[in-house]
Amino acid sequence: MTKARSVYHCEKCGKIVDVLFDGPGKLSCCNQLMVLLEAQTKDYATEKHVPYIEKVEGGVLVKVGKEVPHPMEEKHYIVYIEICADGVLMRKYLNPGDKPEAYFETDAKNIVARELCNIHLIWKSNQ
Repeated sequence: MTKARSVYHCEKCGKIVDVLFDGPGKLSCCNQLMVLLEAQTKDYATEKHVPYIEKVEGGVLVKVGKEVPHPMEEKHYIVYIEICADGVLMRKYLNPGDKPEAYFETDAKNIVARELCNIHLIWKSNQ
């Protein structure tokens, strides 16, 4: 199964780097090492971040926030939603004002979803 790409964060300026291929070097920004982000899987606050996968005709619909949708405001929004479906990585970028959800056409059996919140960073489905 294709591994999700590594995502790094600069704790000083907030820059986020999505790595296509990992190499032996270390990423740095603002004269310090960037932090490899680990996807969180449990919501603790009223804002919901864990992506929820719903099977629909022709594919899957991934929503961020099962009961309460994630905010999609200019200062706080979901940057992208992606799935790894039987080894294929698919991603949809979102903008403030969009619904915090993405449809992916797939008949895959093994699906894991991730999303990037511009404030609270990487989250992964429990499935």
